[in-house]
Amino acid sequence: MAQFNLTVNGQSHQVDVDADTPILWVLRDTLKLVGTKYGCGIAQCGACTIHVDGKAARSCSLPIGAAEGKKITTIEGLSEDGSHPVQQAWIKHDVPQCGYCQAGQIMTASAFLAENKNPTDSEIVEAMNGNICRCGTYTRIKAAVKSAAENV
Repeated sequence: MAQFNLTVNGQSHQVDVDADTPILWVLRDTLKLVGTKYGCGIAQCGACTIHVDGKAARSCSLPIGAAEGKKITTIEGLSEDGSHPVQQAWIKHDVPQCGYCQAGQIMTASAFLAENKNPTDSEIVEAMNGNICRCGTYTRIKAAVKSAAENV
């Protein structure tokens, strides 16, 4: 066990965990931030997506040692009241069905739109390609990202 200093959603935390512990488990089990979901455990589905220094990252495969000293944002830290433009677009376009992948989808979309404020349809599809939605709401996801781009 080692002690790590983290900044998560603007708050400082000290945690004692093994250096190879994925940040996903630190967020969920230690910090009780359960909005970030476990999906596949091999960084392929996107359910565990968070922001690390503003970039989308898969928390299931990111060891805590690699996250120390970086600014981490989870779905809980994207906005306190759900007012982020991507969250609002998700509501407007009625994206979620089961909802399991949605935090990861939103985190991927918001990081993408922070870099590309006027994306084409093909750029949206490419950016969101690594996030799997078992319910198949890809058409609504694309519409929501396009709509959110108008407000970021």
